[in-house]
Amino acid sequence: MQLKIMPKKKHLPAGRVPLILFLCQVISALEVPLDLVQPPTITQQSPKDYIIDPRENIVIQCEAKGKPPPSFSWTQNGTHFDIDKDPLVTMKPDSGTLIINIMSEGKAETYEGVYQCTARNERGAAISNNIVVRPSRSPLWTKEKLEPMTLQNGQPLVLPCRPPVGLPPPIIFWMDNSFQRLPQSERVSQGLNGDLYFSNVLPEDTREDYICYARFNHTQTIQQKQPISVKVISVDELNDTIAANLSDTEFYGAKSNRERPPTFLTPEGNASNKEELRGNVLSLECIAEGLPTPVIYWIKEDGTLPINRTFYRNFQKTLQIIQVSEADSGNYQCIAKNALGAIHHTISVTVKAAPYWIMAPQNLVLSPGEDGALICRANGNPKPTISWLSNGVPIEIASDDPSRKIDGDTIIFSNVQERSSAVYQCNASNEYGYLLANAFVNVLAEPPRILTSANTHYQVIANRPALLDCAFFGSPLPTIEWFKGAKGSALHEDTYVLHENGTLGIPVAQKESTGTYTCVAKNKLGIAKNEVNLEIKDPTRIIKQPEYAVVQRGSTVSFECKVKHDHTLTLTVTWLKDDHELPSDGRFTVDEDQLVVADVGDNDGGTYTCVANTTLDTVSASAVLGVVDVPDPPFDLELTDQLDKSVQLSWTPGDDNNSPITKFIIEYEDAMHEAGLWHYQADVPGTQTRAQLKLSPYVNYSFRVMAENSLGRSSPSQPSEQYFTKAAEPDKNPMTVEGLGSEPDNLVITWKPLNGFESNGPGLQYKVSWRQKDGDDEWTSVVVANVSKYIVSGTPTFVPYLIKVQALNDMGFAPEPSAVMGHSGEDLPMVAPRNVQVNVLNGTLAEVHWDPVPLQSVRGHLQGYRIYYWKAQSSSKRNRRHMEKKILIFQGSKTHGMLPGLEPFSHYLLNVRVVNGKGEGPASPDKDFNTPEGVPSAPSALKIVNPTLDSLTLEWDPPRHPNGILTEYTLKYQPINSTHELGPLIDLKIPANKTRWTLKNLNFSTRYKFYFYAQTSAGSGSQITEEAVTTVDEGKMAMASRQVDIATQGWFIGLMCAVALLILILLIVCFIRRNKGGKYPVKEKEDAHADPEIQPMKEDDGTFGEYSDAEDHKPLKKGSRTPSDRTVKKEDSDDSLVDYGEGVNGQFNEDGSFIGQYSGKKEKEPAEGNESSEAPSPVNAMNSFV
Repeated sequence: MQLKIMPKKKHLPAGRVPLILFLCQVISALEVPLDLVQPPTITQQSPKDYIIDPRENIVIQCEAKGKPPPSFSWTQNGTHFDIDKDPLVTMKPDSGTLIINIMSEGKAETYEGVYQCTARNERGAAISNNIVVRPSRSPLWTKEKLEPMTLQNGQPLVLPCRPPVGLPPPIIFWMDNSFQRLPQSERVSQGLNGDLYFSNVLPEDTREDYICYARFNHTQTIQQKQPISVKVISVDELNDTIAANLSDTEFYGAKSNRERPPTFLTPEGNASNKEELRGNVLSLECIAEGLPTPVIYWIKEDGTLPINRTFYRNFQKTLQIIQVSEADSGNYQCIAKNALGAIHHTISVTVKAAPYWIMAPQNLVLSPGEDGALICRANGNPKPTISWLSNGVPIEIASDDPSRKIDGDTIIFSNVQERSSAVYQCNASNEYGYLLANAFVNVLAEPPRILTSANTHYQVIANRPALLDCAFFGSPLPTIEWFKGAKGSALHEDTYVLHENGTLGIPVAQKESTGTYTCVAKNKLGIAKNEVNLEIKDPTRIIKQPEYAVVQRGSTVSFECKVKHDHTLTLTVTWLKDDHELPSDGRFTVDEDQLVVADVGDNDGGTYTCVANTTLDTVSASAVLGVVDVPDPPFDLELTDQLDKSVQLSWTPGDDNNSPITKFIIEYEDAMHEAGLWHYQADVPGTQTRAQLKLSPYVNYSFRVMAENSLGRSSPSQPSEQYFTKAAEPDKNPMTVEGLGSEPDNLVITWKPLNGFESNGPGLQYKVSWRQKDGDDEWTSVVVANVSKYIVSGTPTFVPYLIKVQALNDMGFAPEPSAVMGHSGEDLPMVAPRNVQVNVLNGTLAEVHWDPVPLQSVRGHLQGYRIYYWKAQSSSKRNRRHMEKKILIFQGSKTHGMLPGLEPFSHYLLNVRVVNGKGEGPASPDKDFNTPEGVPSAPSALKIVNPTLDSLTLEWDPPRHPNGILTEYTLKYQPINSTHELGPLIDLKIPANKTRWTLKNLNFSTRYKFYFYAQTSAGSGSQITEEAVTTVDEGKMAMASRQVDIATQGWFIGLMCAVALLILILLIVCFIRRNKGGKYPVKEKEDAHADPEIQPMKEDDGTFGEYSDAEDHKPLKKGSRTPSDRTVKKEDSDDSLVDYGEGVNGQFNEDGSFIGQYSGKKEKEPAEGNESSEAPSPVNAMNSFV
């Protein structure tokens, strides 16, 4: 029975997901364990074409395995190589590798040749490839004398390299004496043969050090060709210097420097052929000359170029197709084109092929009596021939084996026996190469063995494929079965995948897939089994992924990456930037769940990836960091199209730092007039890199450009070159021209002068012209220097003038300016207003009228009229005294006005004056008028003195402002009862000459409120209010005395002290009980024994009631806060505690209680006195003590 296991495609039931991963363990040939007898197998050998370094020892490798271990022998150039006869050659122990010691003596060339290794044991012989050993060569250039090349501008040129033939071929490049690579372009490029091609030469191609270098990588040496000198001259230069002495044939080439269509420098002609081997790189080249420089295009005539395998090199002059195959054969066309024409060249490509395997023979392990076959199939162009060898000997002359039959590329074995064991070699050859493969036939009888380690523990992530290995061997080939659990049945392919190498596949492992699995291998010689364990783990997941971020340069950014994983697995979180490790920079900080990048720079932009690794799985998440900032400044400023009044400025934008440039701002500096100051010139959209700028004459311009994006503006660029514009006549005149006189006989002409930028040329001056507006005079003109003022003297007073100021410089005059009107100087007005009339409207307001003055008498700009008025005397006292004058101004030509704020019953004087820009004119005659009487102010003071049991005496001062003749006083008063309600109002008239009045027949111990005001013929004035109390009778006085006596007795004071001590002891006891956790109803006791200072004071028991803010003229609310004597506060004293006592000034007892009157504000005037003879109330004293 054949033991070879061939992979075959497994089919899953419909709807099943096919298993993709096979772990590459489906083997193409059964591996024989090394403890079993087997023929040799070559495991390592040197390459077929083996180029050695002649400076080092030669090592030719040949390694093999087998049982018993094989012995090794070599052939050299087809004959036996006896290594024992050459002291420089040794073989490694237990190996076939040769070491040829040429370092001490000998030459590498001596051992150049074809070597082949044979590994042999009792079961057969394996052979290596034919190894061609050649030493590398890096020969020097042959000495040659290179003449300097002189050619005309525009001619083509080819500088030959012709490197020496080396092994392997060298790499060619062109450099100068400083080892700097020569620049290449569409015009100048290096060909595949190493030559340097110029489509046309330019003067800058002139140099003496064109040097071709050849680098031999195998020996790490570089060889140098002699320098080539090239000189490029123009036709004019040729005619002036050497045309008379040299014929045309002495120049390189014979083409002129005129424009010409393309011609090919390489390859020559219209067509050529190219042959390439399958799998190599196909390189096609076309280089053309012409003026202007031609451009190269490529097409395939009978097909399209393969997209993914086609590359253009050397400025499209080279077409490369990698991994070329027979399908790439065909005609390729290169086209060279310039403005004068086009040419093409056709390259016919043929792809040949060295032999390549279709099916290489594989080792066979057969059991005695089984059948098998070795198949050797190869292809190539031309088709290769197949030959067989047995143990290194052509099969035609090898020992006969009756079980073997040869059928072309197949050897068929039937009923093999142990003697059929051998190593067979298949050789596939054509003219381009050969293939050699060893495959043994090993006849064995072996019971099954399982090569996978017992009790292997597999851990797999849930919902992923699981593969359980069961590597096995046996001859005949064992059958494999899998079981799950101790008593499970065989597993079938409806749920599982059974691979031919013994591996069990679980397409989607779930938690229930956990358990013990048993692999059983059987053949006719025995049985073997092995158990493995499978454990399913939770997958690693990134539950919070990093997010895209855009930050400004210099800021800090953080990326978050939260990971959830199986707690039994070790998690490692790594951060990468652009798939590489983070920079070793202190700015990068990795915490538990995040990456922080501080002071972000331009290089920090990119893709940041969070990679979460366990021993079983890897997950990752990425986010892009965009670093933005204001743009870098533009550079390479260039001025072109330089005209007298315009120039084109172009620039190269700087880096936009990941934020698109929205506009460019252009500024200029005038180095001649305002050096160091930059002014705005223009701005253009961010897509433009040039601007046409308008210029002014006679300015030494420099320009700079700034770029702007959404984050701000860049730094300014470096200034451009300076550009000095030509001078020209001024194109504008001064602004703000005015004409005003400073004196009555002059005209001062002023203007805003042009600045240096506006002067347009040297010698800036001004032509000042003037004439009277209403006359027929000619213009008078004068040219003045670069000033801003000119004074015209001897002018008439306040006459209108027409004025012009024109700029001029050395190049000419500015355009004719327009005239403006001004006036000569003003003088004081000559005439006073007439017919001044006063109409008194009331005691505080009067209206004044006057006639306007003639305009010619104003002698200037009429600004208005001023009224001076003052109080001359008092109508009441008739005493004349000086009063301060007041002024009212009425703008423009008004002829009337109002005088507010007058005092009633007063005598006033006034006059009116006209005003111009120079000052005031003369005053009109004084006009007097009187104001009528008004109501008086309140009396200055009101005091109540000498209170008795039934009378009160009032004293007062007259009103400070009587505003007329006082006719009488009015006194109104009313009692206030015990409920703080006001009684009936009594009205009393008092003669005007009185300042004292006594009221009799009043009630004793009663509070009264008084209202007092004066009167004139115009009416009543403001009132003043006051309150007072009559005294109590003798009986109540005696009671009060006894109360006071009791309160001052010693026994009463002692009793109060004892009560205070008792309260103190109770408080201490309460405090102790509370600290011990006891409860004491303090709040209830406080509510029951509230502080009398806080409790409302009631009518009869002396406690406080509600405080009232009621007005004095209204009845007091019941229960309002007041002392026991029922006194009330004075009128308009809402914020005071007036008369909360016994009619005396406010005082405090020693214990701080309030017992006296609190003096507060009265209406308009402060209260004075208000004394009372009433004795202090003993009830109040008691209340204060308690």
